[in-house]
Parts: sequence; C-alpha cells; structure tokens
Amino acid sequence: MKVILKLEELAMFVLSIYLFNQLHFSWWWFPLLLLAPDIGAIGYLINNKTGAVLYNIFHHKAIAIILYLAGMYLSNESVAFAGIILFAHSSMDRIFGYGLKYFEGFAFTHLGKIGRQSG
Repeated sequence: MKVILKLEELAMFVLSIYLFNQLHFSWWWFPLLLLAPDIGAIGYLINNKTGAVLYNIFHHKAIAIILYLAGMYLSNESVAFAGIILFAHSSMDRIFGYGLKYFEGFAFTHLGKIGRQSG
C-alpha cells in the first residue's frame, strides 16, 4: 500500500482517539478494547466464507460509522464507543496492510495478499 494511503489511515486512527476523548470513559478502555474486533476472525474455525463474513462485519468502517452516529443520536456513549473502537481498529489494520477478506482465505484481502502467501 502506498505511503499516502497509510497516512490517511493514520489520520483516521488519530480521529478515533479524538472522538474517544470526547466521551466520558477512562483512557485505558481504548487500548484495552482496541484489538477486540479481531474476535470476528473466529469464523475461520468454521470455514473461509463464514470467517470472511464475520471478519468483514467487525472491520467494516461503514458499520463503525453507523454505530458511532447511532450512539450519538441516541445519547448512548457505549454504542458510540463501540463504533469508535471498530473504526480505530480497522484503520490500524489497514496501516499494517490488513484489509477486508475475500472468501478464498484469510490471506486474501482487498489490499492484496498478506503473510507468507504474498511473496
């Protein structure tokens, strides 16, 4: 991925930190739950298609934005926080080259192949 795209993702990650700071949670909740969206990878224990669908649900930025906006609209900071965590995690993943998954397997992403298979 080009440097400019990584910088864009970094800016979105920083935006997530800013939005989190607008909520009334202790600072340690952010790093504690930052990796929580990876629970979506559990679907790969069933098969590649289920894994990709679950992973993509937990890593889709539109879902994260909808959750955040719903939380703000409903004055529910927990829902807004869930959206921020999903958004921050997805941005962080994309900085490192992890994208949304295709049904072929975990290594096949919208950003290209990852891992040993990428060679």
